[in-house]
Amino acid sequence: MKGIRFAVIAALIGACIVPPVARSAAAGTVAVQCGHLVDVVAGKLRGTTTVVVSGGRFQSLEPGAVAPAGARVVDLRDATCLPGLIDSHTHLTMQMSRSTYSEKFRLNPADYAIRSTVYARRTLMAGFTTVRNVGDMHNESIALRNAVNAGQVVGPRIFTAGRVIGTTGGHADSTDGYRWDIQGDPGPRDGIINSPAEAWKAVRQHYKDGADLVKIMPSGGVLDESSSSGNPQMTIPEIRAVVAAAHDYGFTVAAHAHGAEAIRRAVIGGVDSIEHGTFMDARDMKLMKQHGTWYVPTIIAGQFVMQKAREGWYPPQVARKAMEVGPMIMATAGRAYKAGVKIAFGTDAGVYPHGENAREFVYMTQAGMPAMFVIQAATMHAAELLKHDKDIGSVTPGKFADLIAVKGNPLADITRLQHVDFVMKAGNVYKQGGQPVTVPSSLGL
Repeated sequence: MKGIRFAVIAALIGACIVPPVARSAAAGTVAVQCGHLVDVVAGKLRGTTTVVVSGGRFQSLEPGAVAPAGARVVDLRDATCLPGLIDSHTHLTMQMSRSTYSEKFRLNPADYAIRSTVYARRTLMAGFTTVRNVGDMHNESIALRNAVNAGQVVGPRIFTAGRVIGTTGGHADSTDGYRWDIQGDPGPRDGIINSPAEAWKAVRQHYKDGADLVKIMPSGGVLDESSSSGNPQMTIPEIRAVVAAAHDYGFTVAAHAHGAEAIRRAVIGGVDSIEHGTFMDARDMKLMKQHGTWYVPTIIAGQFVMQKAREGWYPPQVARKAMEVGPMIMATAGRAYKAGVKIAFGTDAGVYPHGENAREFVYMTQAGMPAMFVIQAATMHAAELLKHDKDIGSVTPGKFADLIAVKGNPLADITRLQHVDFVMKAGNVYKQGGQPVTVPSSLGL
């Protein structure tokens, strides 16, 4: 047991990187001199601006490059600053590979938890200071969130759904594809429901577990071993029960939905967001606008699974679904934007390698969305979806000091966001000059 404990502690220490300014920034003032600043609220690019930070929050924005008395100056006059990015659809506790389908029989929850510390760090270093984690297997992301909040692991600010909620044999049922004698009969504690009453129990279990939101699976999906990616898998009464319970407990509800009918049911049922939305039709879009439902496209995931299906990564039924869904998501996202559906940035990180989240910006612009819009989708819009727009989503005095910087102008070249040089989260600098700022720290153990 001692050997195992020491191995776990060593792995966590390897994942923990604490910035040297973390101790000093809270006690003093930092002035970040930006060559340009993307003002997502005004929708414009500002010239040279000094962002003043104190106590982990933005204090003021000053025109020009100024140095307030006693402030520590960070010179980014050769870069463009932006608010910390937000990915509304991640899975920080897993990452798909050729061996994923066999690993679920070999890996333990602790293995996924240890790996998640690596994925969390990569995500933060890519400029994503906040994520919404929409599903894991054993509530590992709740433990990861707690460790990040305690300063024991370096990663983005995490809002997590813990386990997903769905129906027997549906996309949420992790025993799909198992032989009969080991399938068992997962229930509400495992996120599997088959009635409105069980929906209430599952949501209450999420509250007990310490989740931040709820994720449901009202349609089939691509990567499970069932036959359909789009068939409806939850009834409207079941969805309404989840939403009613969730809203009682202060949760928002994200709905994984590819098929048009599943999307319609989810919107009527009152969910806060539709994830993926591959086969969304004009009727769905009209309904989403009427209900104020958010849309999180995850174009990169569709592109990635299509590519890997061609390379033989997946079982035959999964590969077939990937080839059906992959070509559709970008076109759907473009139509939804033109229709005026509310869009928040999200990628399905974990389906593709963590840290590559910013590739989604390129796909969104290829779908017809302007560069400023896609940056707003990953900042102020995503913050609004999370219902935390008072604290994050823009460089505004009073909000958490989440700030990143890139060389050049991302509005002219959106690929610049794939090369983040500077990362500040809540006033602490984690990356500067393109390199992680590393100082070993006590884990408080």
